[in-house]
Amino acid sequence: MRVGFTLVGGANWTGGRNYLLNLLAVLGRYGDDSITSVLFVGTEVSKAELQPFAGMPNLEVVKAACFDDGPHRRIALMEALLTGRDREASRVFKQNRIDVLFEAAQFYGWRLGIPAIAWMPDFQHRRLPQHFSKGAWLKREIGFRAQIFGKRTIMLSSKDALRDCERLYPATRNRTFAVSFATLPKPAMSWEAAYEIARSYDLDGSFFFLPNQFWSHKNHRLVIDALALLRDRRRPITIAASGNPSDPRSPMHFQSLRDRIAELNLQHSFRLLGLIPYEHIGALMQSCAALINPSLFEGWSTVVEEARLLGTPMILSDLEVHKEQMGSAARYFDRHSPASLADCLESFVSESEEARRASLQQAQLASEDRAREFALAFTNLISHCVQQKPCS
Repeated sequence: MRVGFTLVGGANWTGGRNYLLNLLAVLGRYGDDSITSVLFVGTEVSKAELQPFAGMPNLEVVKAACFDDGPHRRIALMEALLTGRDREASRVFKQNRIDVLFEAAQFYGWRLGIPAIAWMPDFQHRRLPQHFSKGAWLKREIGFRAQIFGKRTIMLSSKDALRDCERLYPATRNRTFAVSFATLPKPAMSWEAAYEIARSYDLDGSFFFLPNQFWSHKNHRLVIDALALLRDRRRPITIAASGNPSDPRSPMHFQSLRDRIAELNLQHSFRLLGLIPYEHIGALMQSCAALINPSLFEGWSTVVEEARLLGTPMILSDLEVHKEQMGSAARYFDRHSPASLADCLESFVSESEEARRASLQQAQLASEDRAREFALAFTNLISHCVQQKPCS
C-alpha cells in the first residue's frame, strides 16, 4: 500500500513540520512493511529542507512542479474547490500509484478519486477566535469545511479534539478517529553533555524550561507575571524560553513580551533564548528542573511528548488535552491565573539526579511501546480509509 504525503509546516509552523517528520520516522521504524510512504515536494525545495527525511525506511521522495510554492498553488486550490479536483496534483498521485492520501493543511478536491485522510490538528480558531484575523479565520474554516464536504476520513490528535470536531461539525460523526502521536524514541545524551549545553546558555543550577513558539496563545505573558509575583514573595526562579520569535498572526507579540520583561525588570529571571538547535532543546529538557507549558490551547502537545521521552517533570496548564496526555504524571495550574502558576513553581521540589536518571531509563522503555501504538493506530486508519469509496 502506498500512502501519499505532502510537506506541511516550515519556518512559520515548526510544529507541523516536526509532526510530519516524526510520523514518517515512526512509520518507517514500526509500521507495516507493506506500507510505503511517498512524500511529494516541489522542485524548488532545498537539499537542507529534505535532509531530515534522508535515509528513512520505506520512504520515497517525489519532486513535481505542481507542489512548488507560488501563485499557481492558490489557483490549484481554487480549481480543487470549484471543480472538485486539483488536476495536476491528482495526475502525479496517480502516476505514483497512491492508494491513500494524507491531507494536512491542503485540499486536493472532493472528486480526487483517491481515498484521503484529513488531519485536523485542532480547532483553535473556533475556541480562541480572538487570536485570528478575519481572513485567517475564514481561510482555516473554509479548509476544514472543504475536507468535510469532500467526505474525508477525519484524523484528530486527541479525544478532546475529536469531541470538538463532532460538536462543531456534526457531519463528521462516524468519520472521526483519534490517533494520538508519540515521539520516535531516541537515545538521550549523557548528563554531563546536557549540563554543559545548559551552562553555555548561562543556565548553571536549577531552572525551568519553556520551549514554545512565541505565539500569543502560548501564554508566555502569564509566566512573566507569575515570575513577578514570585520575586515579590522573595522566591527567585529562573525560566528559560526558546522558540521562534515570529508570530505571523501578531507580529508585535514578541516585542510586547520583551517590553513586559523590561518593565518588570525580570531580564535575569526570564531568559529569552530565541531559536536554538534541536539538540540543545533536548539537552535543556534533560537538565532543567521541570518543563512548563502554559499554553491556552493545544491539539496534542509535541513539547509534552518530547519531555515525556526524557522523563522530565512537567508543570502544565489545565487544558483537558494536557490531562488526557499526561494524567496524574504532571502538575497543573489555572491557565488564566499567574498566581496559580506561581504557587506551583514555589512549591515545586526538584528531584535528585539519581531519581531523574531512573525516570529517564523508564521513559525510554515506555517510549517504544507508545511509538508502536502510534504506528499501529495510523496503519489501522490507513486500512480503514482505503476501504472507503472515494469521490470521483
